[in-house]
Amino acid sequence: MEEKILYRKARLNDAVKLSVLFKQVYIQTYGVDGVSDEFANFITKQFSIERIENTITNHPEVIVVAEYKGNLVGVAEIEMSKKSPIGNIIAPELNKLYILESFCGKGIGEKLLAFIEDALVQKGEKAIWLWVLESNNRAVNFYEKHQFRYIGNASFQMEKNLYDNKVMLKELVKRS
Repeated sequence: MEEKILYRKARLNDAVKLSVLFKQVYIQTYGVDGVSDEFANFITKQFSIERIENTITNHPEVIVVAEYKGNLVGVAEIEMSKKSPIGNIIAPELNKLYILESFCGKGIGEKLLAFIEDALVQKGEKAIWLWVLESNNRAVNFYEKHQFRYIGNASFQMEKNLYDNKVMLKELVKRS
């Protein structure tokens, strides 16, 4: 890539692009059987422009984007003080780390994760957790490579269907 990737906090005018990016990556990753009514309802609500605008307005520090040539190519989002479905852990949850497929394997996810982790360490946070679809081997391997450890399984329920997830935890340490 001749032009550099810029990492920054999301801005209100990113909301439309974020909505599209979230939907694109979610469908690519999880829509292995196509788009059902349940799936469509979930992503329409979860990734609505209004919801994203609300998050950016009320919690501007929780969404970080990767920008290439002025276009969004990746995003990480955390939710502060979230209770893990496994154990008695209350810590920030990495609830999204999405990279457009054509930008995967270029270190963007790693840099977004580092950006988030550094910000959390500065706030005094000691750990971060996430859940990842059990069958998403690429993501599981990525998180294991970045020192997340498996702590148990939990099911995510959309409307009717349950999806098996691995819950993973990482202790945060200050980088040198």
